[in-house]
Order: sequence, then C-alpha cells, then structure tokens
Amino acid sequence: MISEATANAAMAASAARGYLDGRSLAEVFAWLRPDDLIWNYWVSSYLQGKTPPPFDILYWNADTTRLPAALHRDFIRLALGNSLTVPDAATMLGSPVDLSKVDTDAYVVAGIADHLCPWQSCYRTTGMLGGPVTFVLSTSGHIASMVNPPDNPKASFQTAAQNPPDPSRWLASADLVGGSWWPHYSAWLADRSGGQKRSRVTAGSKDYSVLCPAPGTYVYDH
Repeated sequence: MISEATANAAMAASAARGYLDGRSLAEVFAWLRPDDLIWNYWVSSYLQGKTPPPFDILYWNADTTRLPAALHRDFIRLALGNSLTVPDAATMLGSPVDLSKVDTDAYVVAGIADHLCPWQSCYRTTGMLGGPVTFVLSTSGHIASMVNPPDNPKASFQTAAQNPPDPSRWLASADLVGGSWWPHYSAWLADRSGGQKRSRVTAGSKDYSVLCPAPGTYVYDH
C-alpha cells in the first residue's frame, strides 16, 4: 500500500508544514476501509441526499488530532522497517528497544474485525514481550472493540490459558465469554494492584503547587 517514494513524499510534506493535519490522517484510515467509511456515505449522502444516521463512533472519528512532523516521520520509519520486531533495531531517545526485556505482566486486546490492526498481527505481541501476557480477542472492529461498555449485551470476547506461537491454535483453544472484556480486565488489574488509598481532597502538594485550573492552558494553543 505504501512505497519508499510515497513515504518520503509524506514525510517531506509534513516536515514542510511542521505537522500532519488531522484530516489527512483521518483520510488515510478511511481509505483502509473505503466501502464502509467512504463510498457508503458518498452514495447515501451525496447521491441520495440522505442525512447520515446518528452514530457515536462517527463523532469519535471526527475528533482528529494533528501529528507533529517528527513523530509522523518516526512512525513511518518504524512501520517501513518493522523495527520493533527486531531487538535493538529501534531507538527511543537514544536508547535501543528490545521488547523481550519488558518482563512485566501485559494485557493485550485486539478486535476480531479490526481493519487497521489484524488481530493475528496483534497476537504476535505475546511472543515478543518478555513477561506473562494475557491476550483477549474482542468482538467488533478498531474502535468498537475498545469502546465497549461493561453492560453491552451484544459483546463477547475470547481468551485462553496459553499463548501458542500460531494464532489459529490459540483461537481453537480459546473460550468464548459473554459481555465486554472490561470487567475481565478490571479483575486482572485488581490482582496486580496494591491496596486502596484515600483519594486527595485537593490538588497539588507542598512541593508541587497547582499551576492552573483543569484542563490546563495547552487547550488554548493553536
């Protein structure tokens, strides 16, 4: 889908402006699933004059964010070289990255209908991290699998006790659980959390005073 020349052109365009516009980033995601995210609305809205039905995820997609040019460049280079899969091939702030040295427990979630990140590719994470990994396969796609409230009666997820190298073997051994994966994650997190602490009544401390009211002054930057 992308060539070296296309990647260089994209990096040059964002470098000249200083950032990648959020609308451009949204268009890239849309063209990964054009039948649902482009032509469906082009036919119903432009040709048939229909108003798109209210859909919460569409509002989520409309909230675009600019990407700094340097971060855009780093993402493209990481993607082209698939560097994170090779120990020490990628660097962060000058330090080489080896995912096998990450030995903390990990909870990895993928969406079975995700058009951006196929779940089989996400599953490869289980073999890259150095610590115990709990892999969960959620229903639905890229956003809906994550924004999945605990009381969703249509939701379900799959999980298994072991993570064999082959994702198809994992799927064959996985158990189907009704409901959202969020309660499952909450229980997983509780087993690995410390005791409860009394919440603070006021923000700040003796050493760190409050700078300004929430949400902060950065929201006023253009």
